[in-house]
Amino acid sequence: MEFLRDLWGFLRVRKKFWLLPIILTLLLFGVLIVLTSGTAVAPFIYTIF
Repeated sequence: MEFLRDLWGFLRVRKKFWLLPIILTLLLFGVLIVLTSGTAVAPFIYTIF
């Protein structure tokens, strides 16, 4: 939780709000890969990449 607070502080102080969509997209893809790694959906997910 402290990491997220530090990240938000960095984005706010440095005015780097354009990084937020990139970070969220990477996080979403990471969660998607982890959640579907052992299922029958995995081959279809890997075709995205």
